[in-house]
Amino acid sequence: MVFVERLDVVCLCTLFSFVWRGNYYPCVLVRWFTHVADAPDEVMDMWVVRPDMNTDGSPAVAVIHLDSVLHVAHLLPVFGNSLMPIDLSHYHSLDTFETYYINKYIDYHAFEIAS
Repeated sequence: MVFVERLDVVCLCTLFSFVWRGNYYPCVLVRWFTHVADAPDEVMDMWVVRPDMNTDGSPAVAVIHLDSVLHVAHLLPVFGNSLMPIDLSHYHSLDTFETYYINKYIDYHAFEIAS
């Protein structure tokens, strides 16, 4: 069984590939996330992650090989006590919230990986 605390969590930003010296390289531009705790949240029973940032405040990103991706994760925002702006779009959600749950209930494979 795979344990989430041993896996890196990333957000896939874009998929691309290139050929170099006759070899094909399928790649992914990813944004890194860090585990907030060493165990799942006690109430939700889901792991909590936050986006990694560089020292200048920019998102920590990298290019990795597509074979490095084990499974997609469904991230759910950890909502606070304030109301959401009415004009908040889904494509801004990863820039809006500070922490996210890894939704292990999205499918069977996610449940097996995140449990």
